[in-house]
Amino acid sequence: MSDPSPVIDDLREESEELDRLVAGLSPRRWTLPTPAPGWTVAHQIAHLVWTDRSALLAVTDADGFRALTDKALAAPHTFVDEGAEEYARLAPADLLARWREGRAALEKALRNGPPGARFPWYGPPMSAASMATARLMETWAHGLDVADAIGVMRPPTARLRHVARLGVRTRDFAHRVHGLTPPADPFRVELRAPDGDLWTYGPEDAGQRVTGPALDFCLLVTRRAHRADLALTAEGPDADRWLDVAQAFAGPPGEGRTPKGDTAR
Repeated sequence: MSDPSPVIDDLREESEELDRLVAGLSPRRWTLPTPAPGWTVAHQIAHLVWTDRSALLAVTDADGFRALTDKALAAPHTFVDEGAEEYARLAPADLLARWREGRAALEKALRNGPPGARFPWYGPPMSAASMATARLMETWAHGLDVADAIGVMRPPTARLRHVARLGVRTRDFAHRVHGLTPPADPFRVELRAPDGDLWTYGPEDAGQRVTGPALDFCLLVTRRAHRADLALTAEGPDADRWLDVAQAFAGPPGEGRTPKGDTAR
């Protein structure tokens, strides 16, 4: 049984870094558009509020989460936008306070959950460590969109190891959500970490592999960059196809980002 404390600690750090990024913004800058069509900075934080609330329900109120899931199934292509829109209407100070309260409540629930418990989610059920990992992945990804909107560069950190590991573990899920049969054999994944270390996953003698910078892999599996703009290499046809469909988050894949060289962007 894995101890969820390290990833919960990293989730807190990731959230606090993004909090510092938006806390001093003027109300006008909360309305700046982000790379997600139709979403402002406020929508990005509102989405985190909504998904933290969903995660808290999953951990503390299975029936309440089940009711939320029923609503999602009734509108699979719009429920995410509707959730963000609900909270984005709040004044920035109120939205920020709501996010702080929600993530604190979720952190407490994850730390105090029964050892070995698994909680429902929009994908497969998750442990406390997996739930915290998923929340960190979303916080990092939406934080990138916020940073892009306000013109700030966020240097990658060692916390990306959680995003990378989730991206590897969701290989088969990513195929299924795209209507594809997952590959039968495991891949070898070798990623160069921000500090120069090598993060490896899968058997060393695997017949197919993916290599490249960990940051690029994380950008790919969160669909924050197009594969054509990333320095990732696939060896083998199945590994190559995976890089076209990879995603580390539950729900529909969406359209993703267009290549930077695409004049239609």
